Amino acid sequence: MDKLRITGGRALKGEVTISGAKNAALPELCATLLTNEAVNLINVPRLRDVATMRLLLDNMGVETETHGERGGMSFRAPDTLNPEAPYELVKTMRASVLVLGPLLARFGRARVSLPGGCAIGSRPVDQHIKGMQAMGAEIVVEHGYMVAQLPAGKTRLHGARIATDMVTVTGTENFLMAAALAEGETLLENAAQEPEIADLAEMLIAMGAKIEGHGTSRIHIQGVDRLHGCNHQVVADRIEAGTFLCAVAATGGDVVLRHGRADHLDAVIDKLLEAGAEIEAGQDGSGDFIRVRASGRLKAQSFRTTEYPGFPTDMQAQFMALNCIAQGTAKVTETIFENRFMHVNELVRLGAHIQTDGKVAVVEGIDKLSGATVMATDLRASASLVIAGLVAEGETIVDRIYHLDRGYDQMEEKLRGIGADIERIK
Repeated sequence: MDKLRITGGRALKGEVTISGAKNAALPELCATLLTNEAVNLINVPRLRDVATMRLLLDNMGVETETHGERGGMSFRAPDTLNPEAPYELVKTMRASVLVLGPLLARFGRARVSLPGGCAIGSRPVDQHIKGMQAMGAEIVVEHGYMVAQLPAGKTRLHGARIATDMVTVTGTENFLMAAALAEGETLLENAAQEPEIADLAEMLIAMGAKIEGHGTSRIHIQGVDRLHGCNHQVVADRIEAGTFLCAVAATGGDVVLRHGRADHLDAVIDKLLEAGAEIEAGQDGSGDFIRVRASGRLKAQSFRTTEYPGFPTDMQAQFMALNCIAQGTAKVTETIFENRFMHVNELVRLGAHIQTDGKVAVVEGIDKLSGATVMATDLRASASLVIAGLVAEGETIVDRIYHLDRGYDQMEEKLRGIGADIERIK
């Protein structure tokens, strides 16, 4: 099992290119199921979850191909597809539920294993099931699978008003894709507003879908008879960009993030500015960029995770790592997932002073951390341990980094390119 060896104490300096967003690429791979024409994606990140999703599509009968150096991939889903997502292929990836909507919308049936993923709390699929049922699907859960089909005599889902009990990103994405081919109009209330959802909507529009309101909590979709192929570029990964912002700020560095979208990171950037980092954002000849600089010890920042555009739960662990060596005490409140403080014990192994009580962690900043062997427990926890290792004295070994490979495209190579002393141990 691979590990990372990090020797801390180096300020990060230079330029790093932000990859395409995992949380946009995964639903967009699923959206290729909605047409029998070729769909070309570029800027697809090289991640374990993307490889798993591609393997799942291959297993169904989708023709897939990798091309070019810019993360190019092509897909064509024939009419003879096998609409099943078996447990063996989806047990490690919760995003597998995203094939449910496209399969139902185009083929009228689906058999999808209940998904897995990071062990960071309950991720119920009941909202997905309720939404699909509102659109006319018949769904039962049996033997670990969601088995869905259209009623006898029906050939399409129908439009519906769907108001979920809570804001759900994958639920919104599933309903978007299903509604694009449904008969009539669908209204999504309490929809998630993440940039990745807006990017998926733009891809569907390029395929011929009629969608309005994406990026807000009310999305209108007028179903069409068929969708066609398209070319689409996956939006830049705001969580990867946020992770590098925290890493550079923690180490007192100066780095330009190429393709970083500051307008997708307002809540994180506001906290970094309050902590004392300098941030400049804009566009130049190479496109979007964010420059982050920091010197001296930053000030600890309290924050509360919430749905977009609030502070993202996917940045909680990384900012906590920064708070560990900041000046002062910060309170971190996690409202999205109930088990997302599992990285705390590992940060404590590096010398951090953190106390947790339910959904709240109190972080008392200290002058320095000390290297040790730590174990990653989930994707974003992995990133927080890498950041902590970059600022710790001595050597840090991060074990179980297969979590990191699920969501970060060649992270150690990018960090090494901006001055980090980091290597992968096979």
